[in-house]
Amino acid sequence: MDEPELKQVIIIRKDLDMGTGKLVAQGAHASLMSYLETVKSHKDVAERWISEGEKKIVLKIDDEEKMKRLAEAFKYKAIPCALVSDAGLTQLPRGTMTALGIGPWKAKDLDILTGALKLL
Repeated sequence: MDEPELKQVIIIRKDLDMGTGKLVAQGAHASLMSYLETVKSHKDVAERWISEGEKKIVLKIDDEEKMKRLAEAFKYKAIPCALVSDAGLTQLPRGTMTALGIGPWKAKDLDILTGALKLL
């Protein structure tokens, strides 16, 4: 029997008007932080995802509260995720939520909660 497809979802806030470099950096933070959460709780999933090429999808969201609710929903389902809070050193005030990393995890489980979001 085939293993379920794995992927990581990175969600970036587009309402913040971040510069391109800042946006990429926040997405990288989300990816790494979420991956490390997966390693802690499901090392086998993390290792398989790495061995299969680290599939990622990047989506956009326009509201901090929506992003927080998504994070809460994934945590409720025990799916590894990580919210990124900006350090406040450049473009944004300290503590601004900029991105959410989810997984790696089973793609079908991620799609249930993120399927309505658009690609970045």
